[in-house]
Amino acid sequence: MTNKFNNWERLSQVIERFGVTINQFAKIVGLQRSETLYHIRKGTFGISADLADRIVAADSNIDRTWLLSGVGNMLRSEPVACEKLPFYRCEMEGILAEIENYPSDGEMNVPYSTGSDYVVRSFSKAMSDTVTAANDLFLKRVDKIEDVVQGNEYVLQVSNKILWRRVRFVKDNPRRWRLVSDNRTDFPDIYVNVEDVVKAWRVMARVAILES
Repeated sequence: MTNKFNNWERLSQVIERFGVTINQFAKIVGLQRSETLYHIRKGTFGISADLADRIVAADSNIDRTWLLSGVGNMLRSEPVACEKLPFYRCEMEGILAEIENYPSDGEMNVPYSTGSDYVVRSFSKAMSDTVTAANDLFLKRVDKIEDVVQGNEYVLQVSNKILWRRVRFVKDNPRRWRLVSDNRTDFPDIYVNVEDVVKAWRVMARVAILES
């Protein structure tokens, strides 16, 4: 959920684009009263879908998704800044430990920022459902193992193995982790010592590739 005060930041940009007062803007978008706009300025309300539709009807170049969420640009005519990430199509378990030594298979253009370093493909069934053939994982290298946050998904190099799991800390022993899969029936929990974790990558996002 976006912060309601951020709604006013976006709305004020739109009003400035029209070059009118709040009351005049309310009339332009067909509001009987301008109180709704003042409530958004106070942070009481957010921008509703109805208001977004009214604004877009008044100026079709304003992006509706940006109005409601802040994602993207205010104007649809503005170019979208893509994040270019190296993409590795082969199985990550075979290359990730020494990924710096492997040439990428090209770049993936992502129309939003993920904060990732690269995209790798995983065919692991531990974190997948039955209809998923593979996953493209957006990974960010963790500089310090101590920066791993429990509850999040990580790809870990433990000795010579590469594991994609959700990390849980063992109670009363934060130097020991429980690695949990989404498919716990076929992939039971794994316990590792922090000292045995060589490298870690945070899974910033994943895209499922479904079986045809």
